[in-house]
Amino acid sequence: MRYASAALLVLLLSIGAQAALRTEAVEYRQGDTLLQGYLAYDTDFQGKRPGVLVVHEWWGLVDYPKNRAEELAKLGYVAFALDMYGKGKSGATPQEAGQLAGAIRGNVDLMRARAQAALEALKRHERTDPRRTAAVGYCFGGGVALELARSGADLKGVVTFHGSLATQRPQDAKNIKGRVLVLHGSEDRSVTPAHVAAFQEEMRSAGVDWQLNIYSGATHAFSNPAARMPERGLAYHEQAATRSWEAMKLFLADIFK
Repeated sequence: MRYASAALLVLLLSIGAQAALRTEAVEYRQGDTLLQGYLAYDTDFQGKRPGVLVVHEWWGLVDYPKNRAEELAKLGYVAFALDMYGKGKSGATPQEAGQLAGAIRGNVDLMRARAQAALEALKRHERTDPRRTAAVGYCFGGGVALELARSGADLKGVVTFHGSLATQRPQDAKNIKGRVLVLHGSEDRSVTPAHVAAFQEEMRSAGVDWQLNIYSGATHAFSNPAARMPERGLAYHEQAATRSWEAMKLFLADIFK
């Protein structure tokens, strides 16, 4: 009987822990395009909380950015995994993902507008403190987060995981209002040393408060456990994934204190 009671207590505690996390699909628009993001927050944290925008890889709003939003929610943030492509659109193959991402990359104004629409949706949520927001982006999404900052968006900070660093408008770095943390793999073939050097010069010239962490042995997409395409230079790297996540946690805690 004692063991049964203990088992019941564990079950109840588990249910209670799960019940604290809330997720919901949120529809919003950018121009005529209907978008649907994924919002997550933890009811154990009271009052308005800092909001963190999560920007997906080139695949679109699939499970990985949603899982990251949930992990951020457990840290006490209101996390919103945005949608850059349109409700229900994602890439099932690298070719499809490349086409979707390419259409956005080729139009910086559209990229910034899509990201800004998501940021406004996050700020409107009743649990979000609209004065304290940040953006966290992965691969393609890292580039989106940086372009949102370059547009002058009111962000306390931006974090990129193996993110795109190149921009068509480096002069816009002067508009960045918050701090920038770049988490980069030393063996990243997609974001080359030349891209990294140009980014550093861009940040220095604009007087941005920035940091760059480079993780040895890590390739592009190093934070995603599902990254298993070494022939394309995409591979999960557990050590870099763990260290970069901890760096992000410290960064967010600092900018929101």
